[in-house]
Amino acid sequence: MTAPLLTLAAGLLLASAATAAQPAPNDSTPAAPVTPPSDEPDLTPPATPDVAATGSRATENAVRQAGDAFGSTVGREVIGIYNQMNVRGFSPIAAGNVRIDGLYFDPVVPPSTRISRTTTIRVGLSALGSPFPAPTGLVDFGFRRPGDTAAGSALFAVDAWGTVNGEVDAVLPVSSRLSLGLGASVRLENGPDKTRENSFGGTLIARWQPAAGVTLIPFVSLLRQSLDDHRLSFQTASEFLPPLMPRRQRFGPDWVAGTGFDANIGLLGDWQVAPQWLLRAGLFRSSRNRNGQMTNLVRNLQPDRTGSQRVIVDPPLDFAAVSGEVRLTRQIDDGPRRHLVHLAVRGRSGDRRFGGSDIVELGPVQIDTPSRVPRPVFRFSTQQFDDVKQVTGGIAYEGRWLGVGEIAAGLQWTDYHKQIDLPGGGLQVTQDRLLLYNITVSANVTDGLVVYAGTVNGLEESGVAPGNAANRNEALPAIRTRQYDAGLRLSLTDQIRLVAGVFDISKPYFNLDANNRFDVLGEVVNRGVEASIAGPLTSSLSVVAGGVWLWPKVSAPGAAPGRIGNRPVGAIGQRLEFSADWRPPFVPGVSFDTRISYRSSEIATVSNSVAIPARTIVDLGGRYRFKLGDSNALLRVQVANLFDMEGYDLRGAGAYGPIPGRLTQAYLTVDF
Repeated sequence: MTAPLLTLAAGLLLASAATAAQPAPNDSTPAAPVTPPSDEPDLTPPATPDVAATGSRATENAVRQAGDAFGSTVGREVIGIYNQMNVRGFSPIAAGNVRIDGLYFDPVVPPSTRISRTTTIRVGLSALGSPFPAPTGLVDFGFRRPGDTAAGSALFAVDAWGTVNGEVDAVLPVSSRLSLGLGASVRLENGPDKTRENSFGGTLIARWQPAAGVTLIPFVSLLRQSLDDHRLSFQTASEFLPPLMPRRQRFGPDWVAGTGFDANIGLLGDWQVAPQWLLRAGLFRSSRNRNGQMTNLVRNLQPDRTGSQRVIVDPPLDFAAVSGEVRLTRQIDDGPRRHLVHLAVRGRSGDRRFGGSDIVELGPVQIDTPSRVPRPVFRFSTQQFDDVKQVTGGIAYEGRWLGVGEIAAGLQWTDYHKQIDLPGGGLQVTQDRLLLYNITVSANVTDGLVVYAGTVNGLEESGVAPGNAANRNEALPAIRTRQYDAGLRLSLTDQIRLVAGVFDISKPYFNLDANNRFDVLGEVVNRGVEASIAGPLTSSLSVVAGGVWLWPKVSAPGAAPGRIGNRPVGAIGQRLEFSADWRPPFVPGVSFDTRISYRSSEIATVSNSVAIPARTIVDLGGRYRFKLGDSNALLRVQVANLFDMEGYDLRGAGAYGPIPGRLTQAYLTVDF
């Protein structure tokens, strides 16, 4: 139902665009776009990174382009206390709270940097201006629209582990109405544990303006991957913190390998239907194919560094999702007041083939000695299929009163249906219908102080069962969630802003049960405080600093005593981050930067009896901006994990991997 609905909507937009009437003879100027007034600095969200245009990559700088410390990606750099996988203790990617160019997108694979070179995490006040927010926050990918001027950018990167990366992008105007964006990438990766991944990708974007006020942007982005190993995870025999694990060691065996193919294909459209009316639409297909996907585990790891190795081998896996949104916006200006009314229809249809894995036991191992076991014959069983369909219709209102405040509210009706075809026959069906709401109110207390409060509920996805679970790769059911938050934004100077807030989010708690099945164990409530300061302290020094203090709590009535702790797996009580970029005035073209990230201990087991210790990671880097002929160029050098901190990454309840060691990396970018 969803895919035909979205296809029809996109078709109507295309047909309307192709046959749109030209402006009347007495109307020589196109209608003004529906955008907030430029003189409302107190009502608009903090600045977000500009979408890096092809031909201007040498100016990419996350510290100087981020509007806050809540999470931004600019080019190859990621800064902030949150990221795509962790916002306020939850994953917005797993929850399905993703936007591309502001429109709903259900990514099986995130868009490549050929499509989007910036990413913004929207929470609190920064979510204002994004109709229909979500309890887990929003991940907003900035789409790269080809411009009207021919341009190009090239990048070559290397690191001390032997990874080589090349990228090229170009904009080719064909006519006054059509412009093409081309991109290609090659990455030959040598990972921290000597695992290798070679990938080759290409992207084509077209921006076509068939009539005044109409823009259509079809795109296709493909990525081919070749994996000659899969990262190793360690599971301890009982609940204890494992010994430090070897770095720069490929554990093998050599036949743990596979291939993958990712694709994101879509169409974006904007139509200025009439003055103060804007129709936007997006239709996307995101897919992933894996052949030879494997999970490499050392189980029953003992303090003496011995254990047993298991490789879980999957038959070919496929997952594809069609998603999109059609949104009509009406703008009404009334003196210092602006009213925006949005009518939207969103939908998605996802199909997944999973299961049927073969479990191969390779016997005893010692983790300092790479495994060299011959390749066995794999025996796969019948796979399962799941099908998810969801349609949501909504209406949202934004009211902005210059110098007074803002209100945003919305109602959505969503219809969710999920069906799993079981291997032995029969169906497992989940259905839900829910009225969703959101409301946020902000007020300008003074010229430099804005306070806000809001609430939102949602029907979100709960991700996929991890590789070490009995039901690995199974898509989990949708869950009902809700959030309350409040906070303030204070202008410390004309360019430096302090943003702080409190939040309370509740969701069902998923993790491994006593049978090693990833399922609902109870409910988790995340309460916390977050803060951000960002901006230039002087003409030569810019900083982005932030922190989150989290107090999560799990309730699991009826659980066996000691089985489920009162904090969720992966809970980190405090995250603090400081990033700075300094341009010494006495050395033109040179800048130095640092990133200092602290995180407190992390809960590692369902019972809470084991925690990964706190750690601080320091990165140090520099840039040199110069001319290469007539082209702008940038040489970037960085040392990640400067002090070679050792520790663990959590890869599921009771499963661990080593964090990467010190790494020197460099790249050269040239704009032409």
